[in-house]
Amino acid sequence: MQPTTIVAADRLAVGFARVLRGVGLSSPLDSVLTFVQALGVVGMNDKDSVYWAARSTLVRQPEDIPLFDKAFRVFWERRESPEFIEETELPFTLGTDDDSLDASKGQSNSSDDPLIALRFSAIETLQEKDFATYSDDEMDLAQQLMSRLRLAGPPRQSLRCVKSKRRGTRPDLRRTVRASFAAGGEPVRRRWLERGQRSRRLVLLLDVSGSMEPYARALVRFVHAAVAGRQRVEAFTLGTRLTRITRELTSRDPDQALHLASSRVQDWSGGTRLGDTLRQFNDRWGVRGMARGAIVVVLSDGWDRGDPDVLAEQMSRLQRVAFRVVWVNPLKVSPGYAPLARGMAVALPYIDDFVEGHSVEALEELTKVISRA
Repeated sequence: MQPTTIVAADRLAVGFARVLRGVGLSSPLDSVLTFVQALGVVGMNDKDSVYWAARSTLVRQPEDIPLFDKAFRVFWERRESPEFIEETELPFTLGTDDDSLDASKGQSNSSDDPLIALRFSAIETLQEKDFATYSDDEMDLAQQLMSRLRLAGPPRQSLRCVKSKRRGTRPDLRRTVRASFAAGGEPVRRRWLERGQRSRRLVLLLDVSGSMEPYARALVRFVHAAVAGRQRVEAFTLGTRLTRITRELTSRDPDQALHLASSRVQDWSGGTRLGDTLRQFNDRWGVRGMARGAIVVVLSDGWDRGDPDVLAEQMSRLQRVAFRVVWVNPLKVSPGYAPLARGMAVALPYIDDFVEGHSVEALEELTKVISRA
């Protein structure tokens, strides 16, 4: 598909997804992307082809088909106009996220088709928007964007050996003997084994103290997306105590997972004792094996009420066993920011990567940092 075609397909798919969401039909991001791919195959000139491409990718339930058909007819008639969402002659009412449709509820509709009310949101700017300014609806959309992030660190060598197509580190006697049967028992070609690879464990430590409250509600969704999307991910919350929430976040249903996690975390929006909670993690989990060779990501603004010497000691212990320590600070994006918070200043010498974490775009950069060897 040519670049201009991709842009046109993206515009058409996003616009139609907005229409469907406005009339109450679910149009998740992954379905919209599938619709874009389908348009690249069938093209956008034939109405029937576009209809079936949209219906097969965007309709989930049979009872949604009548409403989908009405929305598609209206959208197809106006698709040639780049300003179709601003026209006043459309047989439906338009509104923004801040508009009220109460006035339209009392108006009668003389058309045979029912009145369709549409609502739009600035999805295009959502990735760059600061989490602290998100509305509840935008937080739900951000959850869909985060679910598409792929957290995969550089692989590590496994103790198990696998088949090698070239000369490996040790001979594979079983395969060599089996292959020799075809040559009268002579081991004409030797088979080899080599060390396999496995993905590195990812450990996420989320600060849920009061100072992190504007960002924690978004970052916990990021943590859920990481746990639900990979097998070797562990998640903890840091506050006045350490709480392991890996099991609660394994559910694919975000609402259920977040409800279970919030019911388990008892110190949400409380104080911060980063040094004490990291000591609990190192003593019980980290040094014993969970953090060994792992990528440890601390999501915190660095504000700490505990002893800074304890935090420095525990960060040093963590750095010695971990493959990499990454600190994600949502405040780093602020103009003129300097790591002057006591906890942040103490922890900085033991950090391999210090990155932002205030938006979806910043979390996408975090995935690149994690994947770097």
